[in-house]
Amino acid sequence: MTVFAFVFYMFAVATVLGGLMTVISRNPVHSVLWLILAFLSSAGLFVTLGAEFVAMLLIIVYVGAVAVLFLFVVMMLDVDFAELKAEMSKYLPLALLIGVIILMQMAIAIGVWDFSDAVAGNIAAPTGEEHNTKALGLLLYDKYFILFQLSGLILLVAMIGAIVLTLRHRVDVKRQNVMEQMSRDPALAMELKDVKPGQGL
Repeated sequence: MTVFAFVFYMFAVATVLGGLMTVISRNPVHSVLWLILAFLSSAGLFVTLGAEFVAMLLIIVYVGAVAVLFLFVVMMLDVDFAELKAEMSKYLPLALLIGVIILMQMAIAIGVWDFSDAVAGNIAAPTGEEHNTKALGLLLYDKYFILFQLSGLILLVAMIGAIVLTLRHRVDVKRQNVMEQMSRDPALAMELKDVKPGQGL
């Protein structure tokens, strides 16, 4: 076994183990830590494929921002995990059924998967003089520019939809009206009192 094969299998096993333990861990903090391991192992796999830029993006964005944010949210929120586990056990048969259906669909899709004869190796690989980052940029912003912009638009619409769905105007909450504050008349907003010495208002 070569060194490259050993490194590939090591990162692959770590990625699968991290993903599995993320799902089955009882402690949510441990789940986030296993998720970080899965991200780091995936970055190692990208390095073995020659995509160092994607690997660094995975470490910076997902490990450095998303996973740490998950960890802070889990540790700071006072969540009743016993109640969540009870709710999860109630829907466990349905979840297992959905999981089996997804596995069957993946098996059907992978069973008929085949590479085209026109595809020669990795599509994002450098073509000699181009660096990996430059080749990835040309691929995203030249060949698949419309699809890249549409994916960003879809994410923007999803973010706006999530804000609209979760935004609730409660009556008992005092809110700030900026336009009312800017258009107020100082003569009506203030009242001068002539307070005598030794007396209160």
